Amino acid sequence: MTVVNEPPPAMNIVLTGFMGTGKSSVGREVARRLSRPFVDMDDEIVARAGKPISAIFQEEGEAAFRALEAEVCRELSERHGLVLATGGGALVDPENRRSMLASGPVFCLGCSAEGILGRLAGAEDRPLLDVEDRRAEIERLQCVRQAAYAAIPRQIDTTALTTGEVAERVIAKATSILLPVHYPGGQYPIHIGPGILAQIGALVRQAAPGARVAVVTNPVVGHWYLDPALDALLAAGLEPFACSMPDGEAFKTLDTLASLYTQFVAGELDRSGAVLALGGGVTCDVAGLAAATYMRGLPVVQVPTTLLAMVDASVGGKTAVDLPEGKNLVGAFKQPAAVAIDPDVLRTLPAREQASGMAELIKHGVLADAALFAALEGGPPQAEDWYRWIARSLLVKIAVVEEDPYERGRRAVLNLGHTVGHAIEQLSGFELRHGEAVSIGMVAAAEIAAARGLAEPALPGRIAATLVACGLPVRCPPLSAKEIWEVMGRDKKKRGRELRWVLPRAIGSVVIVDDVPRATVLRVLRALGAT
Repeated sequence: MTVVNEPPPAMNIVLTGFMGTGKSSVGREVARRLSRPFVDMDDEIVARAGKPISAIFQEEGEAAFRALEAEVCRELSERHGLVLATGGGALVDPENRRSMLASGPVFCLGCSAEGILGRLAGAEDRPLLDVEDRRAEIERLQCVRQAAYAAIPRQIDTTALTTGEVAERVIAKATSILLPVHYPGGQYPIHIGPGILAQIGALVRQAAPGARVAVVTNPVVGHWYLDPALDALLAAGLEPFACSMPDGEAFKTLDTLASLYTQFVAGELDRSGAVLALGGGVTCDVAGLAAATYMRGLPVVQVPTTLLAMVDASVGGKTAVDLPEGKNLVGAFKQPAAVAIDPDVLRTLPAREQASGMAELIKHGVLADAALFAALEGGPPQAEDWYRWIARSLLVKIAVVEEDPYERGRRAVLNLGHTVGHAIEQLSGFELRHGEAVSIGMVAAAEIAAARGLAEPALPGRIAATLVACGLPVRCPPLSAKEIWEVMGRDKKKRGRELRWVLPRAIGSVVIVDDVPRATVLRVLRALGAT
C-alpha cells in the first residue's frame, strides 16, 4: 500500500481558480517540495501557438483560444505525476473539468476581488481585463464562473495566506481524488486513491458520533483486508468488530440480512455506531440495507473491494436483497456517509471479477462519455491508471443520480443492459457474474436499437468488440428465449405491464422506450445464442 498522507505519485495535482489567486506560484512551490514536474497550462498554450495569449485573443478570438485550451487540458490530464496550474477559465468547461477531476486531486484557489485587483495591478498580459473598469470586470467574471468553481470540491481562500501556507494545505490534502455526491438533504464524499484503506478510521469518525463499528465482510475479502481495516479503525480510537456473511449473489437474501442483525446485536452495536461495508457489490448492498433498517437506520461507510462495486453498488444509495422471484425486490435508498475506493485492492481481484467490473465502466461510456468508451476500446487500463478511469466512470453515475436520486426518471438509464442481464443472470443460477450478464444485455439492447432504426447498424459490433477486448462475453448462454422473456416480465423496472428498455442510439447517448415488441426481443436473443 502507498504510504498514508503522501500524494500518490501517479496522480496529478491540479490548481485552478480565478486569475491572480496564486495558481502558478503555488504550483511551483508544491512541485518543488514534492520534486515533481510543474506545468503551467497557459505557458503550454503559448508554446504551441507560438504567440502570447493576448495575441491569440486579438488575432483569432476567444473561441479559438478555448479550443486550444481544451486540447491541452485533455492531453495534460492523461499524463502522470504532474503539478498543473490551469488558466482561470479552463475548468469552466464541463468536459475539461471532468478530465482534470479524474486525473488527480483538484484545488480551486480563491481570493477577494480587492486582493486580485492588487495582485494584478501592474499586469498587462490579461486580455480579459483589457477594460476600463477592472474591478467591475473581475466581479462580473467571478459571478459568471461561480457555479463552475463551486463544482471543485477542494477550495482554498488565498487572500490572507502566503504561497508557502497555501502549498502546505494543498500537499496535506492531496492524498486522494475527492468527488462529492449531492442528494436531497445532504451530500457525501467519494475518496479515490491508492492506500485509502489505511485512512478509513478518519472517514468513519466523521460519519458517526459513537465508537462501535460493525465491519461487514465475507471470508474471501476478509482474508486479505479485514485485519488492515480493523487496524485502521483501532488506530483512530474506534471499537470495531467483524461481521461475516457468505460470498456470492446466491446469498443476497433475507436470511443473510437477518444474520447481520443478529451479529449487530451480539456486537452491542447501538444507534451511535456505524456500519462499514467491506467487499463487493453483494456485501455493499446487503450491509447497506442492514444499516438502513437496524435500529431505524445507522450511518454506513462503503469500502468496495471489487471493480464492479467501486463504480456501481457503492454509490447512489440503492441497497437491496433478492427474492426467489427476482433480483433486488426488497430494498431501500440508503445514502452512504462516505465511500472509500482504494485501487490497490484490485491487485488481488480475480481476472473474471475484474472483467465483470469492466462492464459497468463500458456501460457508463456508452451512456454519457464517449471519451471513456474510446479509452476502453483497446482493453482494460494499466494498473497505475485504474484510479483515473474509476473516477471518470463515477462522474457519469454521479451526474445521473444527482439528477434523479430516487429513480423516478433519468436514473433509469443506468439500467442499460440490465433488462436482459438480470433475467439471464437469474436463469443461470448466478453462474454468470453480474457484469457478464450486463455485458450480454448491452449487446442485446444495441441489437434491438439497430433493429428498430434507433442506432447505426455498426453500433452493436463496436460495443461487442469493446466488451470482448475487456474479457467479457457477448453471446447468450443456451437458455430458452421464452423463459428469459418471462423472467424479464417480473423485473421491478417495468412500468405497468410494459418493460422499460434503455437503448443506445450512439456512443454517449441512450433513449428509454417501453414499446419493444416481444417478437423483436425473442429474435435478438436467439441471434445471440438463446434457444
